[in-house]
Amino acid sequence: MTRTKNELWEWVKALAIAVILAAVIRYFFFAPIVVDGTSMMPTLHDKDRMIVNKIGYMIGDAKRFDIVVFHATEEKDYIKRVIGLPGDRVEYIEDVLYINGMKFEEPYLDPYKAELIDGPLTDPFVVETVPEGHVFVMGDNRRYSKDSRHIGPVPIEKVLGKTNMVYWPLSDVRVVD
Repeated sequence: MTRTKNELWEWVKALAIAVILAAVIRYFFFAPIVVDGTSMMPTLHDKDRMIVNKIGYMIGDAKRFDIVVFHATEEKDYIKRVIGLPGDRVEYIEDVLYINGMKFEEPYLDPYKAELIDGPLTDPFVVETVPEGHVFVMGDNRRYSKDSRHIGPVPIEKVLGKTNMVYWPLSDVRVVD
């Protein structure tokens, strides 16, 4: 009887440690996210499941063109691409991105641009300066994305982390840029 109790107690301890370890990893290091909507098409599809790396931004800064997840509201997280960093001037002219006066290529938009027949993918705009402590984010599906053009620059402290791996559906597992 004592041996059975000891064995049961060992199993309970192992299970408790596993649950606590999983919770710590999910809360502090990595978390799953489901893409909700088409604002990141063609790069990400509605219902893609991804892993958010929370560690990277604890020890480093966001980089231009990272795909990030951030708290947009208390109830909703958004997934978008970092376009402007603190201090940047961001400008779109004739469907071309300029940052601080330098032209930047966006190859991830090429599939959409090739299909267009009715104007630019990205309407012209200018952001004079991305405030310190913020990033300017945009969805890849520029015509149908609620992003920094609408909600303003995103405070860095609201950014949960970077994501670049789709793990579900299995037929679509991939690393994205």
